[in-house]
Amino acid sequence: MLLIHHPNAEAYLIEDAQYYERQMPTLGAQFLDAIDRAVAIILSAPARWRPIEADVRRFPLPRFPFAICYCTLPDHVRILAVKHYSRHPDCWRSQLSN
Repeated sequence: MLLIHHPNAEAYLIEDAQYYERQMPTLGAQFLDAIDRAVAIILSAPARWRPIEADVRRFPLPRFPFAICYCTLPDHVRILAVKHYSRHPDCWRSQLSN
């Protein structure tokens, strides 16, 4: 199954990884590894996680206070946001139309 990142989701992901790296060397890499593992799990069974609205689902990231918001289409999974729990709960909504 094909994976597509919304450009804003990818930008925030890089920013968050850089933040963790500044806090402690290798923590940014560990964060990105956790994201990679989570995406592999999502791709293996995208319908496994409960929808939070319509076709948008949320995967809670182990160890880090983040969730991956994504939607599934017949031929791909689209990552809408990698959202820190302190961000507004609806931050992914603007990514639906783009």
